[in-house]
This record gives sequence, structure tokens and C-alpha cells, in this order.
Amino acid sequence: MHRFKCMLTVALGAVLGAAAQAQQSSPAPPWSVGGIEFSGLVDGYYSYNFNHPASRANQLRNFDLAAGQFDLSMAKLVMEHAPDPAGFRVDFGFGKAFDAIHGAEPGLSAFRNIQQAYISYKPKGGKGLQLDFGKHVTMAGGEVIETHSNWNYSRSLLFTLAIPYYHMGLRASMPVGSNFTAGFHLVNGWNNVLDNNSGKTLGLSGAVTSGPVTWSNNYYAGPEKTDSNKGWRHLYDTTVLVSHDKASAYFNFDYGAERNPAAPAAVWYGFAGAARFAVSERVAVSPRLEWFNDRDGFSTGVPQKLKEFTLTGEYKMAEGILSRIEFRRDWSDKPYFERGAGPGLHKSQNTLLAGFVAYFGPKR
Repeated sequence: MHRFKCMLTVALGAVLGAAAQAQQSSPAPPWSVGGIEFSGLVDGYYSYNFNHPASRANQLRNFDLAAGQFDLSMAKLVMEHAPDPAGFRVDFGFGKAFDAIHGAEPGLSAFRNIQQAYISYKPKGGKGLQLDFGKHVTMAGGEVIETHSNWNYSRSLLFTLAIPYYHMGLRASMPVGSNFTAGFHLVNGWNNVLDNNSGKTLGLSGAVTSGPVTWSNNYYAGPEKTDSNKGWRHLYDTTVLVSHDKASAYFNFDYGAERNPAAPAAVWYGFAGAARFAVSERVAVSPRLEWFNDRDGFSTGVPQKLKEFTLTGEYKMAEGILSRIEFRRDWSDKPYFERGAGPGLHKSQNTLLAGFVAYFGPKR
């Protein structure tokens, strides 16, 4: 513990000292070759868990799972050609985050390192209509997979437990007027390239923008049980985002239900609120607070009510290099968290994390 405190003190001193001397870098030029745009990132961290779990794993986490050790969350490269009228996008990657994303398809090694791969078509005269076919990330959620595009380093309980990561199939989007974009999705299901039944999942999305406020809504419904089309899974996801240079905030709500033919439905729901305060061009502070009810243990295996609070300090070391220091507390109304090598479980977990992300290209 003493060694960790010393390391953290040195790291904080180095970051704050550099912040006092650094000059603002000019924006990096676009990365493109012959009409193909490139972007990518390398994301790593060190996490300290005050419970000292024998498994050396942070519970309720997906991309910052390792406790008491350095870890590479992901290394990723993106190639994209905007549709004119045809285009494509491919996201390649490695790391523990890709293992978590594809945890539901452990046997499909051919797709394990592909986060997205789809072709796009935007017909001329189509009034902005765009069709994408292939593997693509979900539209649901108030956060995304890429760390530097979020305000906090760790992902929320809602992102980790309430929604899918990706879909395989067709999605369509089209602007309706100047402030609204509508979407339709026909996909295999949740987190599966190869479908586990003969049914399909339908999705509807809509986003309305008015000044600094964006309100996004997503609804998915379809059969998700192996070899059965009975008992549909439903998800409603909504996010209100208020964006400003100095202070921004969002509110995210999710409600999910897994219908069962001969038993009551399994239900999960929760809400998250977060804010980002820009202290300067390089320094920001982002608190997050959320509550999640896994009423029937569908997401965590234990019927429980969870809460978490996160406080993240961010320092932009240079253009394309981001560092974050984050404290997070998770707690439950049921004993759920490991503590040491003891057989008993506890109701809370505290972690402290230092993360670094180097990225280039568009921040998306």
C-alpha cells in the first residue's frame, strides 16, 4: 500500500508539473490515403482494488477488469471510406476489451478481433438516407467502447450490464427535417454474428437536436433464446445530452425485459447521470452517479440493487495523448464483492485507476 501511494504521488506530481509548463498543441491533420481515412488508439491502465480480490479482477467492469496490475485494454486501427455513394468501415483490434465485447461468441475466432465491419450505401437523391450492412456497434447507451470518446475511464453499470455491444445485420438512418434523425435496424440479435435462432431483432432509433441539447431514443425487440423464437427480449434506452465548452451533462435511462413463455419476465432497469467540467483546455473533471436494479439477476446472476459513484480527473498531455485518474465506488444491497481470499462476500468495492490513451484520427 505504501509503495502504491508513493507511485501515485509521483505520477500526480509529474502530470501536474507538465500541465503547468505545457503549451497547447495544434490539431493533428487528417490521416488519409487515397480516399481511405485512418484512425486508431492504444489504451492501457493500472487499477488498484482496495478489496484485494484473490481473483485479481474488478467486479462489474468490462474494459478495466484487471486489479493490482498493469493491463492493455485495447489497441485498435480503423479504416473508413465515407459513402459517395458507396463506402465501408472496418475496425480491427486486440486486447482485453475485445475479449469482453465478444464474450458471448467465444468460438468465433474469425470475428474476435473485428469490432465493426460493414459496407455503406448513400444513394444520390436519397435525401440523406444511409444504409449500412454488416457488423456494427449498437446505437444504445450513453457511452461508447472507445475510452477517449467518453468522460470517465471506466464504463457505467448501464453500459456494462444493461445493453448489447454490437449487432449483425442492416441499419438505416435518415434525417427528417433539420433537427431529427430516424433509424431502423434489422439484425440477428444481441452480440452475435451468427444467430442462435431463426428470428430477428428489430430496432428503432431517433435523435432530436435543439441547440446544445440532444435527445436520443433506441428500442430493440426480438427473440434471443437459443433455438427458440418464443419469449422476446425488449430494451428501451434514452439519453439526454447537454453540450457546452465549459460544462456538459447527460442523463441515461435503460429498461430491459426478457420474456419467458412459462415464467415471469426477467427485468432490469437503471439510470445514470454524469457531468464534465472543463477547468482549462487540458484539464477536466467528470463525476458520474448511477443506480441499477437487476431485479431478477439477469445481468449479474444475483437479484440486487447496485449503485456506483465515479470521479475522474483528466489531463490532455498533448494532442492525441490523454491521461486520466479515477476513483470509483460500487456498492450493493446484497453481499456480492470479493475481499481478499476469504470465502465471504461484501457489499462494496473501491478502486483507484490511472489510465492513458494515445489516439489519432477523428475522435469517434
